[in-house]
Amino acid sequence: MKQDLIVILDLGSTKNTVVARAIRDLGVYSEIHPHDITVEELKALKNVKGILLNGGENRVVDGRAVEVRPELYDMGIPMLSIDYPQSRCATQFGEMPDEAALKKFVFEDCGVEANWNMKNFIADQVELIRQQVGDRKVLLALSGGVDSSVVAAMLIKAIGQQLVCVHVNHGLMRKNESESVVKVFRDELHANLIYVDASERFLGKLEDVADPEQKRKIIGGEFIRVFEEEARKLQGIDFLGQGTIYPDIIESGTKTAKMVKSHHNVGGLPEDLKFELVEPLKQLFKDEVRACGVELGLPHDMVYRQPFPGPGLGVRCLGAITRDRLEAVRESDAILREEFAKAGLDKKVWQYFTVVPDFKSVGMKNNARVFEYMVIIRAINTIDAMTASIEKVDWDVLEKITERILAEVENVNRVCYDMSPKPPATIEFE
Repeated sequence: MKQDLIVILDLGSTKNTVVARAIRDLGVYSEIHPHDITVEELKALKNVKGILLNGGENRVVDGRAVEVRPELYDMGIPMLSIDYPQSRCATQFGEMPDEAALKKFVFEDCGVEANWNMKNFIADQVELIRQQVGDRKVLLALSGGVDSSVVAAMLIKAIGQQLVCVHVNHGLMRKNESESVVKVFRDELHANLIYVDASERFLGKLEDVADPEQKRKIIGGEFIRVFEEEARKLQGIDFLGQGTIYPDIIESGTKTAKMVKSHHNVGGLPEDLKFELVEPLKQLFKDEVRACGVELGLPHDMVYRQPFPGPGLGVRCLGAITRDRLEAVRESDAILREEFAKAGLDKKVWQYFTVVPDFKSVGMKNNARVFEYMVIIRAINTIDAMTASIEKVDWDVLEKITERILAEVENVNRVCYDMSPKPPATIEFE
């Protein structure tokens, strides 16, 4: 069934995701769209039962206050405004309404049914995928991470053998990651999987590139080139499946909010993209993606595995990537994951990883002066990846991890623990 929809129009609020989640918590589907959406675009969304005009501190862009299109008021759809003065809107609030007021607008004014759940969401997305793809084929970038794995399961449910999965080893994977992907998806799940080892190609393109945004764009662009090459070997590939989720889009910038960082599957895509995108998760938060995976029947370990960025260790080997630092990141990350699992923290901490900066510090090894890199450990907890708190790891566990990294990882003489929440920091360093 097509779920009822409340549309949130972004008129400069910094709390669009808060409002969206508050509505979804009521069992009602909500989506965030730009302030200048047209009548035609709204009608195309189907089942729009209400519109929420969400104003805020970013309402003035380039010296002008953003406005909704006047013709939207004549559509006969109930409207509520938050921090957006409008004499034509019957229900107005100066700040986020409480739960009772929100319920009144959603259920009484808009007459919405509480039918937002993963079973219905999946049914809707399967229908939309079939309408979009028809009898053609989809090429899916399968990293083996949560997002791409859930997309793969949904696409298999929707179009079966019309899905072709491609796993690209860009040389920036975690230790034994590519081997695990091949084992799980090809050998155990019998997916139509193509494995491409492009590590030398990617590392060559990234040589001497220090700017984080440039690295992301190179990795994103090169991914597409690899997929295009694989598609040319096949017949009827017109679509590219991606595990884009809502935080990726938000952090890549909106019409009223500045970019935090461009994600390789959003801001990093080349302008001459030859594929039409299939992105069934792009309106979901991370916790909702996991719930979707559970509903689709994916194994628990796969659904709740560690999040891993598309650019991989490329954004954890800070600055220009060198092979010695890349190996230090890979090996230290493997030690961290092993020790967290031993301590039971893998089931408690949402995300944990190591990074290696592009500078050295002086130290002592074997009674001699050394000038080597440091490893920084990061461990955070979050619900939706929009905010994050620091995990207070037991001191004995940190000491054990530090001892192993200093003893087992080459070119490292110092280990640090990152105490920065999000915001002001982001989850990743780049």
